[in-house]
Amino acid sequence: MLKDVSLEVRRGELVALLGSSGCGKTTLLRSIAGFVTPTTGAIRVDGRDITGLPPERRGTAMMFQSYALWPHMTVAQNIGYGLRMRSWKKDAIAQRVEAMLALLQLEGFGPRAVSSLSGGQRQRVALGRSLAVDPDVLLLDEPMSNLDYKVRIELRQELRALQQRIGITAVYVTHDREEALTLADRIAVLDAGRVEQYDTPEVVYHRPASRFVAGFMGADNAVPVCRSERGLIAASDAGAAPAMHAQFRSDAAQIVNGHADASEGLTLRGAIAQMLYVGQGYRYRIRLPEGEVWVHAGQRIDEGTPVTVVVPRDALLLFPVE
Repeated sequence: MLKDVSLEVRRGELVALLGSSGCGKTTLLRSIAGFVTPTTGAIRVDGRDITGLPPERRGTAMMFQSYALWPHMTVAQNIGYGLRMRSWKKDAIAQRVEAMLALLQLEGFGPRAVSSLSGGQRQRVALGRSLAVDPDVLLLDEPMSNLDYKVRIELRQELRALQQRIGITAVYVTHDREEALTLADRIAVLDAGRVEQYDTPEVVYHRPASRFVAGFMGADNAVPVCRSERGLIAASDAGAAPAMHAQFRSDAAQIVNGHADASEGLTLRGAIAQMLYVGQGYRYRIRLPEGEVWVHAGQRIDEGTPVTVVVPRDALLLFPVE
């Protein structure tokens, strides 16, 4: 269910709808596409109210998570399917399909069966089918979630370059913050049917508007803190009720030996509860009086070792206690 959602997508912009499962991002996308009818409000494209129109009359094209390619059709037939439904002539369809194959670097693939293609190639065919009808708005529903990591990275770059080159307006649903940061001009972070923040990737990442957005963008360590003459200190050290929550990313903190100056940032004292090797160093779960935090470090430290964690002041995101 969506609640008081209001978004404006500029011409030629790619907007990512980012959130966890059940937050409303796919419902919003399907509402734009015409598969879900909102009970209130309006959806407009270029000032035209499309709220009550069927999907085929909205000027939108949707690329589904499963790609929804026809297995009995060739690559060319799949790309040209929407054009046939719009009663284009055969010669015009063939020319448009060839243009799409060239655009997506699939020259010569037209006669092939889609079942013979790799996942990345099928993704391009589905994209070509959506672009062939020249939509006012391209809608993409987690189109890379079924691909392996290496292919996803490559196709992100290709999709972003293609979108910028042809200047198409697009709305992209994803639960992957890295994908949203890489692809989008602006990101709408959704939670429980509401838009928590809508801004550029840089602002959403560095200046999240709420604790939820901060956590979703990777600053998922949260510690109750108070202000003192020495700066910010953990509420347990102050012996007082917390005035705010400090959130930070695990790679922003440092594990230090010996005494740490509180003026350098937030100082936390605890012990290593768990050690995970992650290739480029270690990821530690550190048990504190306030709870637990995760910290990256290059050195190996045995579980049970007492440690001091320092988080630089400029790496802290502060939110009031609700």
